[in-house]
Amino acid sequence: MSASDNASSRDDLLATVSSLYYILNQSQSAIAQRLDISTSKVSRLIREAREKGIVEIRIKMPIPRDVALEQALVDYFGLKDAYVLQTSSDNSKQTRRNAIGQLAANYIERAVENVPAGGTIGVAWGTGVHSAVVALQDETAYSIDVVPLIGGVGTLAIDSPDVARVVAQKLGGRHYDLHAPMLVERPEVRDVLLSEPAVQAGLQRAKAVHIAITGIGTAVDEASSFLRSGLLSAKDLASLRDEGIVGEICGHFYDIHGNFDSFDINQRIIGLSPNELRNISQVLVVANGIPKIKAIFGALAGRYVNVLFTDDITAKGVMAVAEQSRELTTR
Repeated sequence: MSASDNASSRDDLLATVSSLYYILNQSQSAIAQRLDISTSKVSRLIREAREKGIVEIRIKMPIPRDVALEQALVDYFGLKDAYVLQTSSDNSKQTRRNAIGQLAANYIERAVENVPAGGTIGVAWGTGVHSAVVALQDETAYSIDVVPLIGGVGTLAIDSPDVARVVAQKLGGRHYDLHAPMLVERPEVRDVLLSEPAVQAGLQRAKAVHIAITGIGTAVDEASSFLRSGLLSAKDLASLRDEGIVGEICGHFYDIHGNFDSFDINQRIIGLSPNELRNISQVLVVANGIPKIKAIFGALAGRYVNVLFTDDITAKGVMAVAEQSRELTTR
């Protein structure tokens, strides 16, 4: 990693700590717990931010963020953290996706410092995951294994599990494959594959990761990775929507409340289940876009995610769904 790349990542951390301290008036101990660092380091970072001119009358962020929306998401859903890009009218869809990916990449680069040597990172699929992966800087200093959280989709498209291989190359670690497809024709086929020692070993590695990086899929045609990859047709997605499905995480489909165990299609999926995701200490989700609002809400409601990267338009939509849900439950 070059000196300029290190400086950018460092400045992003300084801006994050400063925002929590000066804008949201959080204590240094609360910030330390949220970022997995010591209270004394928080104090040093606050001082460094002032010395470098990051803290003036206003906080200068390398990437503009809406810290109030971040805190609202953290508080409402009990998240470990949230990063919300502050958009402007001249941002294109790709510009927003790239900026969110950079926010996620900055976080990942800091998080891997807390992963022990020989530790493991798990990667799923999706355009959001891809945007974070390509934003990672090349770094050969880490000894981290990278494993896919789901089976293969049969292509090397941008939202293929092959992104796990790219992460390993960038972080200097080893890459493992999961020798099975993500979606099979019948549950019996899945049962046969799950009995294979190589598949069992792959899933055991996935369950033991220190950090999981995944996207969130949707049953809406225009933003569906399943449709884009050819795994499902538009007719299939329409049937899933009729069942009440709004989203997908690690290949598993769920409803607006995050419930997934009643849907037959999940009996044909090879990959970590949402319940298994809950057992991972850090599950990072990179997802944005109006078609994914309900899907993101469902994943947050199901407690499958604890660190979210999105934009302010999407975040406001998620909080609006949350408010509607709260009103319905209080009637």
